[in-house]
Amino acid sequence: MSEMIALGIDLGGTQLRAALVTNAGEVVKRAAVSTDVTGGPNAIVAQMVQLANEVRAGAPAGLVETIGVCSPGPLDTDTGVVLEIATMPGWQNFPLRQALREALGQPVILENDGIAAAFGEWKFGAGTGVNTMVYVTVSTGIGGGVIVDGHLLRGHRGMAGHLGHMMIAPDGPRCGCGGIGCFEVLASGTNFARAGHAKGFKDGAAIFAAARQGNLAALELVRQEANYLGYGFASLLHLFSPQRLVMGGGVAKAFDLMIGDIRTKMADIVMPPFRGAEVVAAKLGDNSGIIGAAALALEYLY
Repeated sequence: MSEMIALGIDLGGTQLRAALVTNAGEVVKRAAVSTDVTGGPNAIVAQMVQLANEVRAGAPAGLVETIGVCSPGPLDTDTGVVLEIATMPGWQNFPLRQALREALGQPVILENDGIAAAFGEWKFGAGTGVNTMVYVTVSTGIGGGVIVDGHLLRGHRGMAGHLGHMMIAPDGPRCGCGGIGCFEVLASGTNFARAGHAKGFKDGAAIFAAARQGNLAALELVRQEANYLGYGFASLLHLFSPQRLVMGGGVAKAFDLMIGDIRTKMADIVMPPFRGAEVVAAKLGDNSGIIGAAALALEYLY
């Protein structure tokens, strides 16, 4: 197959990223800006257009064949409508795919950010070589995507994979989704940083840095985070029976600090037939979603 290039756009609550990506998963050119959350959907669409024009500047006419966008949700990928983004105001029932198609004049697909990142890691990252995989992104929130028997699990309206909203503590705190004791409210980077702030740490990065220096309070926070992740990951193994579970997102930058305790907790609660699954860190880093969205756009186009 000759080289094809798509434009990938990754909408995050902190950063908005865009990149030119080949059908081999190579990022050719990349740009990012801070997401204008307070400006609402129209302001962010304008940012997307600006980034798209920036990364396409100087490229031969017609080089970019399609555009893939990934976004937090829930969203309806069949219609291209963002139904809601809990952390970003004004996105209820916003027709993002149509707005970008009109602004950029090219085919656009819209996909959940966790599903797109799962696809990117499966095709080009830590999930290559297996046909059943769970990808979990642990960042501001928790999301992810699932590959089952060599196929991306999308579900009704493309809304499968909201892994952060399975309940793991029925007497736990209330989640932003309205539920009680969700995986996300216990194990997300936001909750990790909040727990650290109560102990005097500036943010999650400061906790991990202190843990690497042997700080006992930081090490205890890391152990608690690893235990929560172990509970959630165990449930995902029982639900999907993957060959490999891939952890991505900002918290995964300290995967080496946590994996021992994650595995210990999982060993306590995972049923023996499921214990053969690997738990590994993502390989594509911040590019997982961009690469996955671009790859999906090319698949849908052809």
